Amino acid sequence: MGVCGVWCAIGCLNTYPKPKLERFAMWDRLLCSLLLALASIGLVFTAAAQDYPNKPIKIMVPYPPGGVTDVATRMVAPKMSETLGQPIIIENIPAAGGVVGTNAVAKAAPDGYTLMSAFDSFVTNPFLYKGVQHDPLKDFVPISLMVKSPQLLVVHPGTNIKTIADLIQQGKEKNKVFFSTPGAGTSSRLSAELLKSMAGMDITLVSYRGGAAALNDLLGGQVTGMIASMGLVLPHVQSGKLLAIGVSSPARSAQQPNVPTIASMIPGFEAQSWTGMVAPAATPKPILDKIHAALVKALASPDIKDKLAAQGIDVVGSSSAEFADWLQKETVRWSKVIKDRSITLE
Repeated sequence: MGVCGVWCAIGCLNTYPKPKLERFAMWDRLLCSLLLALASIGLVFTAAAQDYPNKPIKIMVPYPPGGVTDVATRMVAPKMSETLGQPIIIENIPAAGGVVGTNAVAKAAPDGYTLMSAFDSFVTNPFLYKGVQHDPLKDFVPISLMVKSPQLLVVHPGTNIKTIADLIQQGKEKNKVFFSTPGAGTSSRLSAELLKSMAGMDITLVSYRGGAAALNDLLGGQVTGMIASMGLVLPHVQSGKLLAIGVSSPARSAQQPNVPTIASMIPGFEAQSWTGMVAPAATPKPILDKIHAALVKALASPDIKDKLAAQGIDVVGSSSAEFADWLQKETVRWSKVIKDRSITLE
């Protein structure tokens, strides 16, 4: 409500009959104070949005440098900076699987100067870790789903598994198929758990300290296969050291068009890594609109699309509403896997 609207409301109060005004004088004064306060807040937000941005913007990446989220953020930041006219600083806080950095952004001022690039663990951490102080659906406002990256289902070429059907058949036999995973709460592990559950398989999952160790044992033939990010395994598929038998996205990947979707044999299966930008809840919409416009413009750049595509990463650049819908679906999907499999992290 603008200032004019407030004074009109106050004028209307003064037209009440005198006995009624005396009876409700206290409530009238409270209402007037509230209306004036709301008007003041509205004017402050409007002025802040019109002036935004007038200082450097920080994008928090609560994960280590070099990952998909970090790479995508560093690609779009310079172009966003050009559009917004202010420097953009990227800060990595890779602690507790992203929990520490995410908690910090949740508590940051909702003024558009502290943003965050979120990854898959944004929605899974509250179900995996004790003491998580944020709710991804309530403490943040989605700006845009930036990119998606399908995972590849790969096996060692020395096995007699050549198709998804072969895997399902042999995976139903106990102690027959062994998959390496980078750790209990990783997207690779959760995807493998989902695969086991939906296909009714009895695959043994072997946890390693990170993706490199999990991949090395697969390359050496110590395990049967794994489901992992395309960026991790694609070079080894292209060199013939691994065999790709399925892709985790609903449609085939442009990077591996001859590889069928896992969903073609296990209907409804989907497990994609993703990165999206969020802001603290209560960030004014006019500010969010400016950030969204700059981000989507950056993602639409042909050079960024080409660089990301070379790593098996697909640009999305969604609306805020579309990203909110994606977060809701991801939360439902992975919280069920975590609860059904009793997965917890300290």
